[in-house]
Amino acid sequence: MFTGLIEEVGTVLGLDRTGAGARLHVANALPQDEIALGDSIAINGVCLTVVEKSSGRLSFDVSPETLERTLFKGLRPGSFVNLERALRLGDRLGGHLVSGHVDCIAVIRERREVSGNFLFAFQLPARYARYLIEKGSVAIDGISLTVNTVSDDGFTINIIPHTAELTTLRFRGPGDQVNIETDLIGKYVERLLGGKVPGEEKGVSLELLAKSGYL
Repeated sequence: MFTGLIEEVGTVLGLDRTGAGARLHVANALPQDEIALGDSIAINGVCLTVVEKSSGRLSFDVSPETLERTLFKGLRPGSFVNLERALRLGDRLGGHLVSGHVDCIAVIRERREVSGNFLFAFQLPARYARYLIEKGSVAIDGISLTVNTVSDDGFTINIIPHTAELTTLRFRGPGDQVNIETDLIGKYVERLLGGKVPGEEKGVSLELLAKSGYL
């Protein structure tokens, strides 16, 4: 589990294909003595496991599903990526709960400066837009951000200069693509309210609420 607060921007050294999967190598300045093999690190919002480490270098195995679902297939040597180590029990939750499981890819439609801040507009598949709400949370390339407005197939966010400077968003503009993870709480709520369990009624209705003693 992660918070969406980026610790560092790393640099891709290589993405070596291994059949349908790959091994990703990233140069970074994270404290190597605090990272062990098997640790989880979010790379552009994707939870990956450390399989090799050396001075200033971490390597991760990337599954075929991850390559298909995310923008990893387009990473090249020199690409910049956001890095965040996994949340520890007792840490402050400064962003929001981020699982590191990307839902979809969004396209930047607009970027403009407003009073020193940066307003971004994104387009994404409508099936995922329903998980976004105004002033709710979204992870963009692993960055925890607040949603400004929502439409049927998109949303906008405001980026303060500090966030732009310390993440890969400073390099992003119209036409670029980003990894999106919507708020996981919304997805669980939808599943619980809309899912069908054998022998139980589907969803929530006035009849079900009355039967359960809420009315």
